[in-house]
Amino acid sequence: MSDVLILAIVVISIALFFDFINGFHDSSNIVAVMISTRVLTPIAALTIAASAEFLGPFLFGTSVAKTVGKGLVDPHHITIWVIIAAMIGAIVWNLVTWYFGIPSSSSHALFGGLIGTIIVANGWKVIHVGGVYMIFMSLMISPILGFIFGFISFKIMQHLTRRATPKITGFLKGLQIISAIGLALSHGANDAQKTMGIITMSLVTLGLLPDFHVPIWVMAACAACISAGIATGGWRIIKTVGRGIFKMRVIHGFCAQMTSALVIMGAALMGGPVSTTHVLSSAIMGVGSAERPTAVKWDTAKNILVTWVLTIPAAALVSALAYYGISLFVKGA
Repeated sequence: MSDVLILAIVVISIALFFDFINGFHDSSNIVAVMISTRVLTPIAALTIAASAEFLGPFLFGTSVAKTVGKGLVDPHHITIWVIIAAMIGAIVWNLVTWYFGIPSSSSHALFGGLIGTIIVANGWKVIHVGGVYMIFMSLMISPILGFIFGFISFKIMQHLTRRATPKITGFLKGLQIISAIGLALSHGANDAQKTMGIITMSLVTLGLLPDFHVPIWVMAACAACISAGIATGGWRIIKTVGRGIFKMRVIHGFCAQMTSALVIMGAALMGGPVSTTHVLSSAIMGVGSAERPTAVKWDTAKNILVTWVLTIPAAALVSALAYYGISLFVKGA
């Protein structure tokens, strides 16, 4: 077996492991609301989420994969070691934040890792400034939209249901299941594509693909791994998202999930990579603020915000150190 094929197998394996960790880490975002509002049991919620997650990338194209794979840097201008080090940094940061039950962003971690290794290995000159700008704007604006739309959607639902009897709860539970499926589809359409972009970038870098296009087998492998991660469930973070920000009822859960699904799906269709973690967390804060600002646990919200700010530089640092270690190993081999 040639060295190129061995490297391809290694980098694809690491990327799919990141994809699994991404699903495992972000499963809280998809199922926490359903579980905390007692609409579905944990097993049922995870099963529905994993199934919808798998379909997302096939239904809504690969615009995000193209943004990740060639919007940040030309794959021909970097080495495979840069990509490996970036994924190591993202995986380490995801596992650390999962261990402490902090809802951090896999998207932030991945882009932080890529930026850190690219700068260390090649300098700023190879980075596409327009691509970086689009990615950062997507990541930064989407949580703000989540908060605003969450606030507005709850006010509308509150007005529409002001004369409703308790029987409406069953109807709202049905709506919440539908919105949860929409959230899982949007997460699959956005997050799974990031790993597709990384794998395709790697294949171009290794010369195994002449230009950037996502093969069907890459789509299937990434969709399957992120779905498996979702099905496994990240219970530490589920507790934080489901109960740590705001004590939700069914109406709150529906508004938060519907809002998040619309923001994330809209971004996916435009090729903008966003963080499901931060969009949903901010939507929950918006819904809670619309109900009663004092009901939101702002200390938890502050911790999420701090992690939001720290993730990109922290992952960049870890990835840069990983690249430095890999470089020493490759030179010594």
